Amino acid sequence: MNFAITPNASPVSAENRRKLLEDPGFGRIFTDHMVTLRWTADKGWHDGEVKARAPFAMDPASAVLHYAQEIFEGMKAYRTGDGQVVLFRPDMNASRFNRSAERLAMPTIPESLFIEAVKALVKIDQEWVTRGAGSLYLRPFMFASEAFLGVRPALEYIFCVIASPVGPYFKGGDKLLKLWVSDEYTRAAPGGTGAAKCGGNYAASLIAQAEAARHGCDQVVFLDAAEHRWIEELGGMNLFFVMNDGSIITPPLTGTILPGITRASIIEIARSLGMQVKEAPYSLDQWRSDAQSGRLSEAFACGTAAVVASIGEIVSSKDSFRFGNGVSGPVSQRLKEQLVGIQRGTVPDTRGWVQAV
Repeated sequence: MNFAITPNASPVSAENRRKLLEDPGFGRIFTDHMVTLRWTADKGWHDGEVKARAPFAMDPASAVLHYAQEIFEGMKAYRTGDGQVVLFRPDMNASRFNRSAERLAMPTIPESLFIEAVKALVKIDQEWVTRGAGSLYLRPFMFASEAFLGVRPALEYIFCVIASPVGPYFKGGDKLLKLWVSDEYTRAAPGGTGAAKCGGNYAASLIAQAEAARHGCDQVVFLDAAEHRWIEELGGMNLFFVMNDGSIITPPLTGTILPGITRASIIEIARSLGMQVKEAPYSLDQWRSDAQSGRLSEAFACGTAAVVASIGEIVSSKDSFRFGNGVSGPVSQRLKEQLVGIQRGTVPDTRGWVQAV
């Protein structure tokens, strides 16, 4: 598709951009432009534009405001040591985006068009791609824009990509995470939208996240909805458990867990390094028992935003327990170094995961 490009007439100055990039935080600062596409039942995808980032004009009856037809992706652009700007496995984001769209009865977008839209934004805003440890977080999303109040899939949608330069996701850098186990709230149930990346999943998790914060915890551990026994995932990250024999366990994808791209990449990297990775159910009782016996040597969470974050303490309404020796474990550190190395060009990309912009 030929995107109509209208550069922002009042972009952030180079000096102000430099100051903003010194400490961008996460999701607080946005680049000068956005990309939009429209879909209608009669025309399909059309009107691709690269333009100044600006608010949408929405009808109060827009379907997304009433029936929550909305999905999104999270991905990053990185600057390598030689100054090149690259994307990491954007084809997987495009594929997952379409699976989410199908689950919410929304139109799919050709994967090549999804990637083209993302690259168009990164190209025009490439000066926002930070050097060093930072990156440019990319947020492709789609929502139902048709104005109507009948309960059916909408006939009009807007696809958009915005970008935000980011630093570390968690405050305090590489500190060990303290997690709260929710015994009242669940994230997803069989047959639900757990495997889709839709806003409703995150909205439903916020009350549990607030509960975690009240207990001094960084994130929530969600258990399965049926037995309230099996570990599933955090509010926005997948989980891995490293045993003292070097083997790794991660909960299986059964439709209630988001299939993380970082998760899939870590599994492949770990296996290539000779590590045994099992996708198998793992219960809270097992976690507690293995931590107390020493069988569990480390645990970590992973996702696009935080990459890899080691865990040090679990808190619930019944008890709490710690494991490890108070620092990030060697397995999680090695996997993080390999993954980040591929993303930033310091480790050879033998799998074709990285795409230049």
